[in-house]
Amino acid sequence: MQVRPDRRCQVSLRKLFPEANLVGCRDISVAGCVCDSQRVELGDLFVAIAGTQHDGHRFIAEAIHRGCSAILSERPLPEATVPVCIVSNTRAAYGQLCQSLAGNPSRQLKTIGVTGTNGKTTTSCLIARMLAHSGIKVGLLGTLGCFDGQRCDEASMTTPPADQLADYLSRMVKNKCTHAVMEVSSHALAQSRLAGIALDTVCVTNVRRDHLDYHKTIEDYRLTKSKALDYLSPEGLAVLNADDPTSAAHLSKIDGPVLTIAVHGAAEITGTLVERYLSEQTFLLTAGSDTIPVRTRMIGLHHVYNCLEAAAVGLAHGLDLPSVVRGLEAVEYIPGRLQRIECGQPFGVFVDYAHTPDALSGCLRALRGVVEGRLICVFGAGGDRDREKRPLMGRAVEANCDLAVLTSDNPRSEDPRAIVSELLSGFNTPASARVIVDRREAIHSALAEARPGDCVLIAGKGHEQTQVVGTENLPFDDYEIATGWLYENLPAAI
Repeated sequence: MQVRPDRRCQVSLRKLFPEANLVGCRDISVAGCVCDSQRVELGDLFVAIAGTQHDGHRFIAEAIHRGCSAILSERPLPEATVPVCIVSNTRAAYGQLCQSLAGNPSRQLKTIGVTGTNGKTTTSCLIARMLAHSGIKVGLLGTLGCFDGQRCDEASMTTPPADQLADYLSRMVKNKCTHAVMEVSSHALAQSRLAGIALDTVCVTNVRRDHLDYHKTIEDYRLTKSKALDYLSPEGLAVLNADDPTSAAHLSKIDGPVLTIAVHGAAEITGTLVERYLSEQTFLLTAGSDTIPVRTRMIGLHHVYNCLEAAAVGLAHGLDLPSVVRGLEAVEYIPGRLQRIECGQPFGVFVDYAHTPDALSGCLRALRGVVEGRLICVFGAGGDRDREKRPLMGRAVEANCDLAVLTSDNPRSEDPRAIVSELLSGFNTPASARVIVDRREAIHSALAEARPGDCVLIAGKGHEQTQVVGTENLPFDDYEIATGWLYENLPAAI
């Protein structure tokens, strides 16, 4: 990771970190910084960060050997032969420094952060497309990619690292964007990647159970998610889901402006489902005394919540209600988010990223209400991730579908069969499930099983175009595999 946006830009560490302890100098002027000792160039500031795998403080000697001019550290470094700036949290300091070196671009944009366990990607895309539909130039950072107003790059993380985040926001400013929308992951919050950013709006979709392989406890996960609100500017707006207990609990802790959304309870912005079919749904969007119908090609109660969050942002950023609705209705699909596959087959097929018990239940319940026949679900669980949620995923699928097809997801370093076994441990009747470890075969089997009026949900990988097996990223796209099989076998199916 490296930040060298403009060598003419100089940042004073004394001014940026007034509480820091400077050793060996009165001030340090920084034009570029890195937190990887192998990428140090002559004159760089080296930021020593204690990471999940390595502690940057162990590579001080290498950074000095490569020509760093100073070091940002969390502790005294008697062995250092260059000036040292000591701060309490180098991760947060690195984020602040990256933003400063980039010219603090978030202060020149209306920056909107979306966090939560489920719905971040869809809500972020809805907000961005709704704003763009009203003529606003907007950048978008999230799971599906990083768009700077001109170019879209593939995303390696839901929220980019601090240096890349500063660079993307800076590019948005240069490309004349006025708004930026970003997904904010719990990992990003735990690692202070947003340090130095002032958010104009923070949306909290919901907080359930996820990433406990990283956060260890649900309490730690919830606390980490709440940190998103710490980045709100003094006049910034919080959009909270009043139907979600954890999201709603923030109401008593926020002094600034808040908008609440709800489907079941009271809120400033509410939604009421009118009708739902396999290909679309209609709900009533109420904001204050105004009510207007919204017809969307994306279905599910969870999508109503996503639309309400997006609507709250749109209204807060100056759009009128009809413009909000037109923007929401213009979005036909979000890749891998209950995305419908239509090849003329006499049964429904959907691909979704659902990989938590709550997300699986939400998708299956949405489909159950519109499926005349059987509901078939193909799913697995990611390897090297939270193992405790696997039985809960199995339980959620068994309770909400007629046939469960258990398969491999992204097994990574784990044995796919062992993962499937843990998923099966959540079933009351494991023998009712079909186990096909090869994911391609599992998808083909589920499609071959489907009859007119049935529906197949292929869950877990969504938009992903690779499968991680061991250390390899192998080409694999659920949507393409399902589409290919349908076109190949459609005459036989009909």
